[in-house]
Amino acid sequence: MGRPSRFSPEVRERAVRLVMEQRPAHPSEWAALQAVATKLGTTAETLRKWVRQAERDTGQRPGLTTSERERLTALERENRELKRTNEILKTASAFFAQAALDRRTK
Repeated sequence: MGRPSRFSPEVRERAVRLVMEQRPAHPSEWAALQAVATKLGTTAETLRKWVRQAERDTGQRPGLTTSERERLTALERENRELKRTNEILKTASAFFAQAALDRRTK
């Protein structure tokens, strides 16, 4: 599980909105990202990731949306737990089968 963000979702939304508004005023998107990042006290790379995820969420960019990513993570977690449970059950059944065989031979 990732560590909690220092920035609230409202701050992220505001930052993304500022970048979108500042794009025409700068020669490149990176310049707009750097200008907004210095004002908000974050790095331009972090802000770039927020913008890319917002673009995926709105359908402007291909990839998994936030809700799809959360669902995938939950399904992967459930899959790991089910595999672990199956291994425990296999080990237990083998143990009890061996115990039953040992009892019959005595």
